[in-house]
Amino acid sequence: MPPDETLVNRVRTAIGQGLRVEEKKMFGGIAFMVEGKMCVSVGKGRIMCRIDPANHDMALGRKGCTTVVMKGREYRGYVRINADALSTEGDLDYWIRLALDFNSRAKASTRKRQ
Repeated sequence: MPPDETLVNRVRTAIGQGLRVEEKKMFGGIAFMVEGKMCVSVGKGRIMCRIDPANHDMALGRKGCTTVVMKGREYRGYVRINADALSTEGDLDYWIRLALDFNSRAKASTRKRQ
């Protein structure tokens, strides 16, 4: 299912300007690549954020947040937040700030897609 355009636009606005941002189709939605690194992805009814793994357990305590699981494997440092938990700008801004903060320290993928 395609991502919610309203949520895509909200994320686009929250990330703001001044950074090198590229949008790519990934993870069943639109991924926002910031400075060449996956930062936030928007899908149907959710966002996924790449955060500092040291903050992972703390993040799980927030409403609507779960660990990303792909092919049966849990990914520490990747969290999914239901759109219901992003109803205010402050809610969304919290997650975008968390993802952008880690993005400056995150390593870029060495895997090249063909």
